[in-house]
Amino acid sequence: MSIFETNYAREKARYEALISRPNKVAGRYNGIYDRYLHPVLTAAHAPLIWRYDLDPETNPYFMERLGVNAVFNAGALYLNGKYYLVARVEGNDRKSFFAVAESDSPTEGFRFWDFPVRLPDTEPDETNVYDMRLTQHEDGWIYGVFCSESKDTTVNDLSAAVAQAGIVRTKDLVNWERLPNLRSKSPQQRNVVLHPEFVDGKYAFYTRPQDDFIQTGSGGGICFGLCEDITDPVICTEEEVVSPRIYHTLTESKNGAGAVPIKTEKGWIHIAHGVRNTAAGLRYVIYVFATDLNDPKKLIATPSGVFIAPRGIERVGDVSNVCFTNGAVVNEKGEVYIYYASSDTRLHVAATTIDKLIDYTFNTPSDPLRSADCVKQRCELIEKNLRLLNK
Repeated sequence: MSIFETNYAREKARYEALISRPNKVAGRYNGIYDRYLHPVLTAAHAPLIWRYDLDPETNPYFMERLGVNAVFNAGALYLNGKYYLVARVEGNDRKSFFAVAESDSPTEGFRFWDFPVRLPDTEPDETNVYDMRLTQHEDGWIYGVFCSESKDTTVNDLSAAVAQAGIVRTKDLVNWERLPNLRSKSPQQRNVVLHPEFVDGKYAFYTRPQDDFIQTGSGGGICFGLCEDITDPVICTEEEVVSPRIYHTLTESKNGAGAVPIKTEKGWIHIAHGVRNTAAGLRYVIYVFATDLNDPKKLIATPSGVFIAPRGIERVGDVSNVCFTNGAVVNEKGEVYIYYASSDTRLHVAATTIDKLIDYTFNTPSDPLRSADCVKQRCELIEKNLRLLNK
Protein backbone atom coordinates (compact mmCIF):
# COMPACT_ATOMS: atom_id res chain seq x y z
CA MET A 1 0.00 0.00 0.00
CA SER A 2 1.12 3.56 -0.67
CA ILE A 3 1.60 6.14 2.09
CA PHE A 4 -1.68 7.71 1.00
CA GLU A 5 -3.59 4.42 1.16
CA THR A 6 -2.12 3.45 4.53
CA ASN A 7 -2.90 6.78 6.16
CA TYR A 8 -6.35 7.05 4.62
CA ALA A 9 -7.33 3.55 5.75
CA ARG A 10 -6.11 4.23 9.29
CA GLU A 11 -7.94 7.55 9.65
CA LYS A 12 -11.14 6.19 8.11
CA ALA A 13 -11.12 3.31 10.61
CA ARG A 14 -10.54 5.72 13.50
CA TYR A 15 -13.39 7.93 12.32
CA GLU A 16 -15.88 5.06 12.01
CA ALA A 17 -14.85 3.71 15.43
CA LEU A 18 -15.49 7.13 16.96
CA ILE A 19 -18.94 7.49 15.38
CA SER A 20 -19.99 3.99 16.46
CA ARG A 21 -18.54 4.22 19.99
CA PRO A 22 -21.25 3.55 22.61
CA ASN A 23 -21.77 6.18 25.27
CA LYS A 24 -22.67 5.53 28.87
CA VAL A 25 -23.70 7.47 31.93
CA ALA A 26 -20.80 8.88 33.93
CA GLY A 27 -20.47 7.84 37.57
CA ARG A 28 -21.34 10.95 39.54
CA TYR A 29 -24.97 11.27 40.71
CA ASN A 30 -26.94 14.31 41.86
CA GLY A 31 -30.48 13.13 41.16
CA ILE A 32 -31.10 16.02 38.75
CA TYR A 33 -29.52 14.77 35.53
CA ASP A 34 -27.05 12.20 34.21
CA ARG A 35 -23.92 13.34 32.46
CA TYR A 36 -22.59 11.06 29.73
CA LEU A 37 -19.00 9.89 29.68
CA HIS A 38 -18.02 10.81 26.12
CA PRO A 39 -18.66 14.03 24.21
CA VAL A 40 -21.27 13.67 21.49
CA LEU A 41 -19.36 15.87 19.04
CA THR A 42 -15.68 16.82 18.79
CA ALA A 43 -13.32 18.08 16.09
CA ALA A 44 -12.60 14.42 15.31
CA HIS A 45 -16.26 13.96 14.31
CA ALA A 46 -15.72 16.26 11.32
CA PRO A 47 -15.87 14.04 8.20
CA LEU A 48 -12.65 13.23 6.38
CA ILE A 49 -14.06 14.80 3.21
CA TRP A 50 -14.13 18.15 5.04
CA ARG A 51 -10.49 17.99 6.04
CA TYR A 52 -8.46 15.96 3.55
CA ASP A 53 -7.88 16.05 -0.17
CA LEU A 54 -8.68 12.44 -1.14
CA ASP A 55 -6.76 12.62 -4.40
CA PRO A 56 -3.42 10.77 -4.03
CA GLU A 57 -2.01 12.78 -6.94
CA THR A 58 -2.43 16.12 -5.15
CA ASN A 59 -2.11 14.82 -1.58
CA PRO A 60 0.32 11.87 -1.63
CA TYR A 61 1.00 11.97 2.13
CA PHE A 62 -2.71 12.26 3.02
CA MET A 63 -2.15 15.58 4.81
CA GLU A 64 -4.97 17.49 6.42
CA ARG A 65 -5.61 20.52 4.22
CA LEU A 66 -8.53 22.26 5.94
CA GLY A 67 -8.33 21.36 9.60
CA VAL A 68 -11.12 21.59 12.20
CA ASN A 69 -10.17 23.01 15.58
CA ALA A 70 -13.37 22.55 17.61
CA VAL A 71 -17.02 21.54 17.47
CA PHE A 72 -19.30 23.01 20.14
CA ASN A 73 -22.31 25.23 21.00
CA ALA A 74 -25.04 23.41 19.07
CA GLY A 75 -28.69 24.22 18.62
CA ALA A 76 -30.83 21.10 18.91
CA LEU A 77 -34.05 19.67 17.49
CA TYR A 78 -36.00 16.45 17.90
CA LEU A 79 -37.92 15.72 14.69
CA ASN A 80 -39.67 12.57 13.52
CA GLY A 81 -37.84 10.36 15.99
CA LYS A 82 -34.38 11.68 15.13
CA TYR A 83 -32.03 14.04 16.96
CA TYR A 84 -30.43 16.93 15.10
CA LEU A 85 -27.63 19.20 16.23
CA VAL A 86 -26.71 22.35 14.34
CA ALA A 87 -23.22 22.72 15.70
CA ARG A 88 -20.71 25.52 15.63
CA VAL A 89 -17.70 24.16 13.77
CA GLU A 90 -14.51 26.20 14.05
CA GLY A 91 -11.85 25.65 11.44
CA ASN A 92 -8.13 25.98 12.04
CA ASP A 93 -8.52 29.40 10.42
CA ARG A 94 -10.68 30.49 13.42
CA LYS A 95 -13.75 31.02 11.24
CA SER A 96 -16.90 29.29 12.44
CA PHE A 97 -19.69 27.79 10.39
CA PHE A 98 -22.78 25.69 11.03
CA ALA A 99 -23.22 22.01 10.24
CA VAL A 100 -26.00 19.51 10.89
CA ALA A 101 -25.25 16.28 12.74
CA GLU A 102 -27.95 13.60 12.94
CA SER A 103 -28.50 10.50 15.05
CA ASP A 104 -31.20 8.02 16.00
CA SER A 105 -29.88 8.25 19.56
CA PRO A 106 -29.73 11.38 21.72
CA THR A 107 -26.39 10.42 23.30
CA GLU A 108 -24.22 8.82 20.58
CA GLY A 109 -23.77 8.09 16.90
CA PHE A 110 -24.01 11.66 15.62
CA ARG A 111 -22.83 11.90 12.04
CA PHE A 112 -22.47 15.17 10.13
CA TRP A 113 -24.22 15.65 6.84
CA ASP A 114 -21.87 15.86 3.84
CA PHE A 115 -22.05 19.64 3.50
CA PRO A 116 -22.08 22.41 6.08
CA VAL A 117 -25.03 24.80 6.24
CA ARG A 118 -24.72 27.28 3.38
CA LEU A 119 -26.23 30.44 4.78
CA PRO A 120 -27.32 33.13 2.32
CA ASP A 121 -24.49 35.68 2.27
CA THR A 122 -26.57 38.82 2.72
CA GLU A 123 -24.43 40.70 5.25
CA PRO A 124 -21.30 41.96 3.43
CA ASP A 125 -19.57 43.12 6.63
CA GLU A 126 -20.16 39.84 8.45
CA THR A 127 -16.91 37.98 9.27
CA ASN A 128 -18.05 35.19 11.54
CA VAL A 129 -21.22 33.37 12.60
CA TYR A 130 -21.81 31.09 15.59
CA ASP A 131 -24.02 29.75 18.40
CA MET A 132 -27.34 29.13 16.65
CA ARG A 133 -30.47 28.58 18.72
CA LEU A 134 -33.18 26.59 16.94
CA THR A 135 -36.84 27.37 17.58
CA GLN A 136 -39.72 25.32 16.23
CA HIS A 137 -42.20 28.17 16.14
CA GLU A 138 -45.95 27.81 16.13
CA ASP A 139 -46.01 29.66 12.78
CA GLY A 140 -44.65 26.46 11.18
CA TRP A 141 -41.06 27.56 10.56
CA ILE A 142 -37.86 26.44 12.23
CA TYR A 143 -35.91 29.59 13.08
CA GLY A 144 -32.21 29.85 13.73
CA VAL A 145 -31.00 32.86 15.72
CA PHE A 146 -27.23 33.24 15.90
CA CYS A 147 -24.42 35.68 16.51
CA SER A 148 -23.44 37.66 13.42
CA GLU A 149 -20.02 39.19 14.05
CA SER A 150 -18.31 41.96 12.13
CA LYS A 151 -15.28 44.19 12.65
CA ASP A 152 -15.80 47.34 14.68
CA THR A 153 -14.62 50.02 12.27
CA THR A 154 -15.14 52.87 14.74
CA VAL A 155 -11.90 52.09 16.61
CA ASN A 156 -8.34 51.27 15.55
CA ASP A 157 -8.29 47.85 17.18
CA LEU A 158 -8.18 44.60 15.22
CA SER A 159 -9.75 42.69 18.14
CA ALA A 160 -12.77 45.02 18.37
CA ALA A 161 -15.98 43.53 17.02
CA VAL A 162 -19.71 44.16 16.77
CA ALA A 163 -22.21 41.40 17.55
CA GLN A 164 -25.74 41.33 16.18
CA ALA A 165 -28.47 38.68 16.16
CA GLY A 166 -28.72 37.05 12.75
CA ILE A 167 -31.95 35.25 11.83
CA VAL A 168 -32.62 32.44 9.35
CA ARG A 169 -35.53 30.09 8.87
CA THR A 170 -36.02 26.70 7.28
CA LYS A 171 -38.45 23.82 6.94
CA ASP A 172 -35.89 21.04 6.41
CA LEU A 173 -32.49 22.19 7.81
CA VAL A 174 -31.22 22.13 4.22
CA ASN A 175 -32.69 25.23 2.58
CA TRP A 176 -32.29 28.39 4.67
CA GLU A 177 -33.87 31.79 4.15
CA ARG A 178 -31.89 34.67 5.60
CA LEU A 179 -33.91 37.42 7.27
CA PRO A 180 -32.55 40.83 8.32
CA ASN A 181 -30.61 40.99 11.56
CA LEU A 182 -32.63 41.81 14.67
CA ARG A 183 -32.70 45.52 15.50
CA SER A 184 -33.14 47.01 18.95
CA LYS A 185 -32.03 50.08 20.89
CA SER A 186 -28.95 48.22 22.09
CA PRO A 187 -25.72 48.80 20.13
CA GLN A 188 -24.89 45.08 20.33
CA GLN A 189 -26.82 41.85 20.91
CA ARG A 190 -25.65 38.33 21.72
CA ASN A 191 -27.31 35.14 22.98
CA VAL A 192 -30.71 35.98 21.53
CA VAL A 193 -33.44 33.31 21.63
CA LEU A 194 -36.80 33.31 19.86
CA HIS A 195 -39.72 32.20 22.03
CA PRO A 196 -41.59 29.26 20.40
CA GLU A 197 -45.07 30.82 20.68
CA PHE A 198 -46.65 34.14 19.82
CA VAL A 199 -47.07 36.52 22.74
CA ASP A 200 -49.92 39.01 22.32
CA GLY A 201 -49.88 38.11 18.63
CA LYS A 202 -46.22 39.07 18.27
CA TYR A 203 -42.88 37.30 17.99
CA ALA A 204 -41.07 37.32 21.34
CA PHE A 205 -37.32 37.41 21.84
CA TYR A 206 -35.10 36.90 24.85
CA THR A 207 -32.23 39.31 24.31
CA ARG A 208 -29.01 40.35 26.02
CA PRO A 209 -28.41 44.06 25.37
CA GLN A 210 -24.78 45.08 25.72
CA ASP A 211 -22.64 48.13 25.12
CA ASP A 212 -19.52 46.24 24.05
CA PHE A 213 -18.60 42.99 22.29
CA ILE A 214 -17.37 41.38 25.53
CA GLN A 215 -18.64 43.54 28.39
CA THR A 216 -22.36 44.05 28.88
CA GLY A 217 -21.85 47.54 30.30
CA SER A 218 -25.28 48.91 31.10
CA GLY A 219 -26.97 45.63 30.10
CA GLY A 220 -28.91 44.38 33.09
CA GLY A 221 -29.32 40.70 32.22
CA ILE A 222 -31.53 38.49 30.07
CA CYS A 223 -34.31 40.66 28.66
CA PHE A 224 -37.60 40.21 26.84
CA GLY A 225 -38.99 42.16 23.91
CA LEU A 226 -41.65 41.84 21.22
CA CYS A 227 -41.46 42.10 17.44
CA GLU A 228 -44.38 42.74 15.09
CA ASP A 229 -42.95 41.21 11.90
CA ILE A 230 -40.24 38.53 11.81
CA THR A 231 -39.36 39.52 8.21
CA ASP A 232 -38.60 43.05 9.44
CA PRO A 233 -37.36 42.17 12.93
CA VAL A 234 -37.39 45.21 15.17
CA ILE A 235 -37.90 45.04 18.94
CA CYS A 236 -40.91 47.34 19.24
CA THR A 237 -41.19 47.30 23.03
CA GLU A 238 -38.84 48.15 25.85
CA GLU A 239 -36.49 45.26 26.60
CA GLU A 240 -37.57 44.26 30.10
CA VAL A 241 -35.11 42.39 32.31
CA VAL A 242 -36.29 38.84 33.05
CA SER A 243 -33.26 37.25 34.72
CA PRO A 244 -31.08 40.02 36.18
CA ARG A 245 -27.39 40.14 36.87
CA ILE A 246 -26.80 40.02 40.62
CA TYR A 247 -23.71 40.86 42.65
CA HIS A 248 -21.68 37.93 44.01
CA THR A 249 -23.62 35.30 42.12
CA LEU A 250 -22.85 33.29 39.01
CA THR A 251 -24.41 36.06 36.88
CA GLU A 252 -22.55 39.07 38.24
CA SER A 253 -20.42 39.67 35.12
CA LYS A 254 -23.05 38.74 32.55
CA ASN A 255 -25.69 36.17 31.68
CA GLY A 256 -27.46 35.08 28.55
CA ALA A 257 -30.30 32.93 27.30
CA GLY A 258 -29.29 29.40 26.30
CA ALA A 259 -31.64 26.73 25.04
CA VAL A 260 -35.11 27.62 23.79
CA PRO A 261 -37.39 27.63 26.87
CA ILE A 262 -39.16 24.36 27.63
CA LYS A 263 -42.91 24.51 28.17
CA THR A 264 -44.17 22.64 31.24
CA GLU A 265 -47.42 22.58 33.20
CA LYS A 266 -45.89 24.91 35.81
CA GLY A 267 -44.14 27.39 33.57
CA TRP A 268 -41.47 27.97 30.94
CA ILE A 269 -38.16 26.50 32.09
CA HIS A 270 -35.07 28.31 30.84
CA ILE A 271 -31.59 26.76 30.73
CA ALA A 272 -29.22 29.72 30.55
CA HIS A 273 -25.61 30.63 31.22
CA GLY A 274 -24.07 32.90 33.82
CA VAL A 275 -20.60 34.39 34.01
CA ARG A 276 -18.53 35.62 36.93
CA ASN A 277 -14.98 36.87 37.13
CA THR A 278 -12.33 34.96 39.07
CA ALA A 279 -8.60 35.21 39.64
CA ALA A 280 -8.26 32.68 36.79
CA GLY A 281 -10.50 34.66 34.42
CA LEU A 282 -14.16 34.41 33.45
CA ARG A 283 -16.04 31.27 34.54
CA TYR A 284 -19.11 30.24 32.53
CA VAL A 285 -21.70 27.94 34.09
CA ILE A 286 -25.27 26.89 33.33
CA TYR A 287 -28.22 27.82 35.52
CA VAL A 288 -32.00 27.49 35.40
CA PHE A 289 -34.96 29.77 35.96
CA ALA A 290 -38.67 29.72 35.11
CA THR A 291 -41.16 32.24 33.76
CA ASP A 292 -44.94 32.33 33.78
CA LEU A 293 -46.83 30.32 31.16
CA ASN A 294 -49.10 33.22 30.25
CA ASP A 295 -46.57 36.00 30.78
CA PRO A 296 -43.17 34.63 29.76
CA LYS A 297 -41.33 37.75 30.88
CA LYS A 298 -42.50 37.23 34.49
CA LEU A 299 -39.91 35.41 36.60
CA ILE A 300 -41.53 32.80 38.87
CA ALA A 301 -38.73 30.45 39.99
CA THR A 302 -35.01 30.87 40.59
CA PRO A 303 -33.33 27.73 41.94
CA SER A 304 -30.09 28.60 43.67
CA GLY A 305 -26.69 28.31 42.10
CA VAL A 306 -25.13 26.20 39.40
CA PHE A 307 -27.04 23.65 37.32
CA ILE A 308 -24.09 22.42 35.24
CA ALA A 309 -20.48 23.54 35.68
CA PRO A 310 -17.32 22.39 33.87
CA ARG A 311 -15.80 19.38 35.58
CA GLY A 312 -12.49 17.57 35.07
CA ILE A 313 -11.39 17.54 31.43
CA GLU A 314 -14.33 19.84 30.61
CA ARG A 315 -12.34 22.68 32.20
CA VAL A 316 -9.58 22.32 29.59
CA GLY A 317 -9.81 23.72 26.08
CA ASP A 318 -9.44 26.77 23.90
CA VAL A 319 -11.31 28.93 26.41
CA SER A 320 -10.85 27.24 29.77
CA ASN A 321 -13.41 26.84 32.55
CA VAL A 322 -16.51 27.22 30.38
CA CYS A 323 -19.85 25.43 30.21
CA PHE A 324 -22.31 26.80 27.66
CA THR A 325 -25.57 25.60 26.18
CA ASN A 326 -27.75 26.76 23.32
CA GLY A 327 -29.67 23.55 22.68
CA ALA A 328 -31.97 21.12 24.47
CA VAL A 329 -34.68 18.75 23.26
CA VAL A 330 -37.69 16.98 24.75
CA ASN A 331 -38.94 13.74 23.24
CA GLU A 332 -42.38 12.10 23.42
CA LYS A 333 -41.36 10.18 26.57
CA GLY A 334 -40.75 13.40 28.47
CA GLU A 335 -36.98 12.84 28.37
CA VAL A 336 -34.87 15.99 28.20
CA TYR A 337 -31.42 16.07 26.62
CA ILE A 338 -29.29 19.13 27.25
CA TYR A 339 -26.41 19.65 24.86
CA TYR A 340 -23.66 21.67 26.48
CA ALA A 341 -20.19 22.61 25.34
CA SER A 342 -17.07 22.67 27.45
CA SER A 343 -14.29 25.21 27.11
CA ASP A 344 -15.25 26.15 23.53
CA THR A 345 -13.88 22.82 22.35
CA ARG A 346 -16.35 19.89 22.41
CA LEU A 347 -20.06 19.11 22.91
CA HIS A 348 -21.49 16.95 25.71
CA VAL A 349 -24.95 15.77 26.73
CA ALA A 350 -26.77 15.57 30.05
CA ALA A 351 -30.07 13.70 30.37
CA THR A 352 -33.01 14.37 32.66
CA THR A 353 -36.81 14.33 32.45
CA ILE A 354 -39.54 16.94 32.47
CA ASP A 355 -40.63 15.75 35.93
CA LYS A 356 -37.11 16.05 37.34
CA LEU A 357 -36.60 19.43 35.72
CA ILE A 358 -39.86 20.73 37.23
CA ASP A 359 -38.91 19.34 40.63
CA TYR A 360 -35.46 20.94 40.49
CA THR A 361 -36.73 24.29 39.23
CA PHE A 362 -39.65 24.77 41.58
CA ASN A 363 -38.47 22.96 44.74
CA THR A 364 -34.84 24.05 44.94
CA PRO A 365 -34.62 27.10 47.23
CA SER A 366 -33.47 30.45 45.87
CA ASP A 367 -30.13 32.03 46.70
CA PRO A 368 -30.47 34.11 49.91
CA LEU A 369 -27.59 36.27 48.57
CA ARG A 370 -25.69 36.60 51.89
CA SER A 371 -23.33 34.13 53.56
CA ALA A 372 -25.11 34.38 56.90
CA ASP A 373 -28.45 33.63 55.30
CA CYS A 374 -26.96 30.78 53.24
CA VAL A 375 -25.67 29.18 56.45
CA LYS A 376 -29.10 29.59 58.03
CA GLN A 377 -30.71 27.98 54.98
CA ARG A 378 -28.32 25.02 55.07
CA CYS A 379 -28.68 24.55 58.84
CA GLU A 380 -32.46 24.37 58.46
CA LEU A 381 -31.99 21.53 55.95
CA ILE A 382 -29.55 19.75 58.29
CA GLU A 383 -31.91 20.09 61.27
CA LYS A 384 -34.80 18.69 59.23
CA ASN A 385 -32.72 15.73 58.09
CA LEU A 386 -31.44 14.99 61.61
CA ARG A 387 -35.01 14.94 62.91
CA LEU A 388 -35.94 12.46 60.18
CA LEU A 389 -32.91 10.26 60.88
CA ASN A 390 -33.54 10.25 64.65
CA LYS A 391 -37.18 9.24 64.48
